[in-house]
Order: sequence, then C-alpha cells, then structure tokens
Amino acid sequence: MRRPRIAPGGRREIGVVAWVFARAAGRVTGTETPALFTTLGRARGLFWAWLHFAGRLMPGGRLPRRESELVILRVATLARSDYERTHHRRLGRRAGLSEDELARVVEGPDAPGWSQRERLLLRAADELHELRDVTDETWSGLAAHLDERRLIELLLLVGHYEMLATTLHALRVSPDAPRRQRRTKRTARVKSR
Repeated sequence: MRRPRIAPGGRREIGVVAWVFARAAGRVTGTETPALFTTLGRARGLFWAWLHFAGRLMPGGRLPRRESELVILRVATLARSDYERTHHRRLGRRAGLSEDELARVVEGPDAPGWSQRERLLLRAADELHELRDVTDETWSGLAAHLDERRLIELLLLVGHYEMLATTLHALRVSPDAPRRQRRTKRTARVKSR
C-alpha cells in the first residue's frame, strides 16, 4: 500500500457536516469512513459542489442503477482504480449485479453473456477511455436504446469516473476496509450459547 499524498481529514479539517456525512456513508456501504470523502472533503466548497454533481449521476441519474454500476466498474477496470473497483463492486452487488457479471466486466464488452444494451454501454466506456470519443456505430446502437438525456448522462458518467480515478490515483487513496463489527453484550451472549 502506498502512503496517501494528502491524508484523510478529520472533523476539524473537513468540517462537522462533511465528517458526519462521511461516517454515515461508511455505514451505508459497510466500510470504515470512506477516504474518498474525508480526503476530498479537505477542499470544502469544491467537495460539496462535486458531491452534488456526482450524486446527480449516481445514484440520482436516469440510467438504471445496475447499468450505471456496470459502466463505473468498466471505467475503474480500464483506469486501474483499485479504490473505485473495490467500492463499486460492493455497490454493484447491491444494485443486482451477480458475481459472474462482476468478474465478466473485466473482460469487457466482447465477453459472452451481455445483452446488446449492456455490450453497447461497456463499449462506449472502452471507446471513451481509449479514443476520448464514441464511434458512429456505437453511438447509433446506443441511440436505439437511450434518449438524448441518457446519452449525455452516459458520457458524463464515464468522464466523471475517469476524472475521479485519476484524482484518487494521484492522491494515493487506498480502498476502504470493511467495517469492523462491534461486539455488543447481546452478540457476546448469542455467541457464548
């Protein structure tokens, strides 16, 4: 593991609201407090603007959540972002992706088993990563499945997660550890039986 270039901030460095938000996010995702939020939170005003934008793409976007997670996981794979891959594998499972699909996303759009729509979404992520564009053939295929708003959203989703992968990599942010289970008196009694 590499040492972060900017350490995650605490309550004093990121502010009480961001700190509470980050801790709650960890509970929701089943991880320790996400370093993504406690690191980017050091840029306070920028953090909230970014979070609003990111939240409008996912989970608040118009693409079905399962498809958004497929696209994000493909971007994370292409960008070699351990943080995004680890985090979005958890979220992908919650959005309905099977273990087979989570493994297959690494193979890409040509792997057997994808629907035509899924194949096109993954291909668009590949093309945007490699070409910084989408071929006319892929665009035509996508346009048969997505309206204009969703087409724009797809482009922004891929671009956003490319940017985020680059930022996390340059900052050396490591994936979040799974949340440790607290032993309560009740848990101890149940285990002792």
